[in-house]
Amino acid sequence: MQHLVAIAAVVPMRAEPSHKSEMVSQLLFGEAAVILDTTGDFTKVRCQYDGYEGWCANSQVTAIENIEAVKPLTCTLTKSAAALLNGTNIPLSLASPVFAKTTAGPYTIEFGEENMFMPVIEAGNRHAFIKQLTYRYLNTPYLWGGKSSFGIDCSGFTQQVFKLLGVAMLRDAWQQAAQGTPVSALEEAVCGDLAFFDNGQGRITHVGILLDSQTIIHAAGYVRIDTIDETGITNSITGIKTHKLTAVKRCL
Repeated sequence: MQHLVAIAAVVPMRAEPSHKSEMVSQLLFGEAAVILDTTGDFTKVRCQYDGYEGWCANSQVTAIENIEAVKPLTCTLTKSAAALLNGTNIPLSLASPVFAKTTAGPYTIEFGEENMFMPVIEAGNRHAFIKQLTYRYLNTPYLWGGKSSFGIDCSGFTQQVFKLLGVAMLRDAWQQAAQGTPVSALEEAVCGDLAFFDNGQGRITHVGILLDSQTIIHAAGYVRIDTIDETGITNSITGIKTHKLTAVKRCL
């Protein structure tokens, strides 16, 4: 099995091997993936973190022989974090993987100051960090297929926040809805529970993180805080109902 690692701050994963194709997800700098296929200037990969598949431009990734060399020890905690790629500064997204200095093909990858990295959070303390971590993404613009603090979609946001908490979530909202345990009523929700929303035909199309039973933070236009009740989300600025609540799950 052959692997590669992302060498751009954010590497688009596309539905087809073309720069014009839909971006379905991303690899963050330093993220590893399994090589599935190659054609022209693109390689089809499976992200090692969440199993998501897509096509990446060959110019933004490099093969790596020792996959253990890029096994994450922690991840970035601030928007000012950076890595060095052959001595050149690379700005990093929140929640990018961090590992020891490594050589991958013709590239040397190393990371900077330790205070930029996420400390290990014990399972019993995770709820105390929810607001601190989610607020770091506030006002990040919405981007379909995005999972970085440069641009992010709804499930990318929940996935990356939970990564910082040490909890692995799948990539799409409908996949995440199958994780965790159900919360029977919104009034029983606690900070860190996930709220899911459907499109009117029963398909889960949106997810956000509850800050309490009346407030949600989610990526909709940008990462924002809105009010929520048993029927769904109300935009806190316009007063318009935007999303229909389907389920609440507890994954912490």
